[in-house]
Amino acid sequence: MIPAAAKLLHALREPAAMAGFGDDDWDLVVRQAAAAGLLGRLAALARQAGVDGAIPVPVQRHLTAHRTIAEQQQRAVRWELVHLSKALDELPGPVLLLKGAAYAAADLPPAPGRLFSDIDLMVPKDQLGAAEPALMLGGWHASHHDAYDQRYYRQWMHELPPMVHIRRQTVIDLHHDLLPETARIRTRPDLILAAATPLAAFARFSIPSRPDQVLHSATHLFHEGEWQHGLRDLVDLDALLRAYAAEPGFWDRLLQRAAALNLGRPLYHALRCAERILATPVPADVLARCPAAPSPPVRALMDRLFTAAFATAHHSMRLPLSAPAEFVLYVRSHWLRMPPHLLLPHLLRKSWKRRTEGWFERGRKSSGDGAPIMRPDR
Repeated sequence: MIPAAAKLLHALREPAAMAGFGDDDWDLVVRQAAAAGLLGRLAALARQAGVDGAIPVPVQRHLTAHRTIAEQQQRAVRWELVHLSKALDELPGPVLLLKGAAYAAADLPPAPGRLFSDIDLMVPKDQLGAAEPALMLGGWHASHHDAYDQRYYRQWMHELPPMVHIRRQTVIDLHHDLLPETARIRTRPDLILAAATPLAAFARFSIPSRPDQVLHSATHLFHEGEWQHGLRDLVDLDALLRAYAAEPGFWDRLLQRAAALNLGRPLYHALRCAERILATPVPADVLARCPAAPSPPVRALMDRLFTAAFATAHHSMRLPLSAPAEFVLYVRSHWLRMPPHLLLPHLLRKSWKRRTEGWFERGRKSSGDGAPIMRPDR
């Protein structure tokens, strides 16, 4: 019998098995998938496996609704790219679409059923000064007005503060690198931009090469400290790897690219977790040859932490170590992102900001009549 915590994982690993799920199984799997943001993806996998007709009708309706939402989101992204093409038409350099926007625009393997909330773009750093005002003229404005937040993004991070369109409320993240300026790992965004593939459907945009798509997804996932969408992002990696592994020489190109971009460690974690959690077929020699692979003690520790963290999407999936693993990986993400002399003041400020915002929310709720309460200075 498959334990409750593994029901969703079983569906993701073997989509055909969904044909044999009973009502109790589906009651649990739907709740787990909804919490992980994977209901649309489950619907797409069931259709690809040819078992969607074997799923109970009430569940079919639920899955179909989420697949329809995902398809609508992707249509909206493509329409947004038309507007962005006009806004960035004068920009001389390449404009890369990253992650969800790239999946939708190029119909990449993770696209079916995929939900996302923003559009990630990447331009050369020396063109940020032209790209940002062009986006502002197109209707996007910065969402962070606090002076500290502005300095945090512009001086230390790999992206500008998120930009929100004044009418459509679409969110743009404008990147110039995959990792922050202060990160312990330094990568080569110039190589990523140079190897990008132009899109026929959207001439203004390009997408990263196939190895770079995998490396960016791995880097994003294993350098972040927020695990709400961790399993969803691992599912993206699984889809990319299963599709691209059939290409002759792909694994060698991926390892060579990881070495060139100094991204061997996040790639190692991505391949190992995808293999262990989603049964992604990764050749044993690929892991053995992965650049910057951790030592056996570090590998054993990270295996336990990541396994526990990927089990946090829903309470029924959580493991005894899930809560401490989330905390340790949150601290790790900041440690990888910033040196100690910047990290400590930053975390203290975030803690104070969260606490004062909590005071504000409690005060607002206790005011009774909805009268405005002055927000503490952030």
